[in-house]
Amino acid sequence: MTDIIIYGGTSSGVSAGIQAARMNKSVLIIEPGQRIGGLTTGGLGQTDIGNKAAIGGISREFYQRIKRYYDNPSNWNVLNPEEVKFREQRQILSGEDAMWTFEPSVALRIFHDMLDEAHVSVVYGERLNRASGVKMDGTRILSITMESGKTFCGNVFIDATYEGDLMAAAGVRFHVGRESASVYGETLNGVQTRMAKYHQFQSKVDPYIVRGSPTSGLLPGIDPDGPGQEGEGDFRVQAYCFRMCLTDHPQNRIPFHKPEGYKEMDYELLFRNFEAGETQVPWINAFMPNCKTDTNNRLGFSTDFVGQNYRFPEGTYAEREEIFRKHLVYQQGLMWTLAYHPRVLEPIRAEVSRWGVCQDEFTENQGWPQQLYVREARRMVGDYVMTQHHCQGQIIAEDSIGLAAYTMDSHHVQRYVDAEGYVRNEGDVEVGGFSPYPISLRSIVPRQKECGNLLVPVCLSASHISFGSIRMEPVFMVLGQSSATIASMAIDKNSPVQGIEYSKLKDRMYTDGQKLVWE
Repeated sequence: MTDIIIYGGTSSGVSAGIQAARMNKSVLIIEPGQRIGGLTTGGLGQTDIGNKAAIGGISREFYQRIKRYYDNPSNWNVLNPEEVKFREQRQILSGEDAMWTFEPSVALRIFHDMLDEAHVSVVYGERLNRASGVKMDGTRILSITMESGKTFCGNVFIDATYEGDLMAAAGVRFHVGRESASVYGETLNGVQTRMAKYHQFQSKVDPYIVRGSPTSGLLPGIDPDGPGQEGEGDFRVQAYCFRMCLTDHPQNRIPFHKPEGYKEMDYELLFRNFEAGETQVPWINAFMPNCKTDTNNRLGFSTDFVGQNYRFPEGTYAEREEIFRKHLVYQQGLMWTLAYHPRVLEPIRAEVSRWGVCQDEFTENQGWPQQLYVREARRMVGDYVMTQHHCQGQIIAEDSIGLAAYTMDSHHVQRYVDAEGYVRNEGDVEVGGFSPYPISLRSIVPRQKECGNLLVPVCLSASHISFGSIRMEPVFMVLGQSSATIASMAIDKNSPVQGIEYSKLKDRMYTDGQKLVWE
């Protein structure tokens, strides 16, 4: 019997495992894949957080270790003029005790070091039997069984996956998609055509296979049922992509290639957007150390595979693998198209073709990440739901277990034909201007009548739009640490996770250096 079993070796799961070990609990992390760290080691090296002073505990310790690593000049092994400027900028910020930009391989190394120091064991390649693998005794999980038949018994369980598979298999209530704005009295939930100002198509981009001919059918990726009524809830999920780590260093660059399964028609909207007046490269190519980047979605047609992930949150493993494959082919094909296709503007081809994936990153997959950026999947519905009102300070959670600090941020969820007969994106919402705010203890525990020994630090109880603010990797790490603290105290008290005395929990979190209140 293990004290605490963590399903999902994301950054949140790693943080939870370290904290559990530091509280002298036996702990095991079960990672369904072959790499720990989730997006933090999967290409997201340009850390999104907002106000970095809101981050404490193990999360800040990780970023402090990043800084110490790059403080060593020998770890900067590529120094062209552009790279020298980047390093100098990092050093200018050296008054800060942490560094928030890094290579995926460095993040992976540091996570492994932290787990080794805490003596936390990780089991790789074991996926939960979602149909019958969760054995319950009333409202307590007794054990979880993998597809391989291996069974793991524990006292308290933490679901640290991006998908919420253990939570769902345990019978905990959850939601997928966008709630109607009226459900929680929000203004930014549901269909948001009026907010969709950014990452938008140029005007008058024709949506039909044969221009001007609706009978010819819609181009790939356009939803014939969109957009829906303003503020109305739907099943749609914000777009996924891969956060690529690119380089323009000749000795490390793998040029973009045309993947097997490439279909030129999949990029017809890209071509038409250029023809309608787009002149910029559709990416955010943020510099990382050693002539590398964290490359993300930007503009109307980019790395986000809009509308192609709706089945992912609740899909079977086979369905998810197919969605993963289609995203990979799409994004590999997009990069080849931008670099080499004659219908792309020559200056853009010249810029993109300088770049490629890295020989020394994600070596098991020829430079491509194996972690899809699952920006949102299932979200638990607990007794307490984080909403837009918490983000904007209209409601303050009094039982804080950490702070969130990012803009309310949703990527697009669909492409549709507008009233004038042209293609538009819908779903992007970017609203900030508020201070860091507390996340409630009650938002990471299920209803006690559903499960008394489970914590959910990633797929927590939050509306779609508030989740868009909370869903940042440093915050997931904060919530993972808090989850392990709650789990350890519940074991010591022999109580459900819902029965922890908050004053004692707060004292321990402060002792561990976590930030609970913004001053």
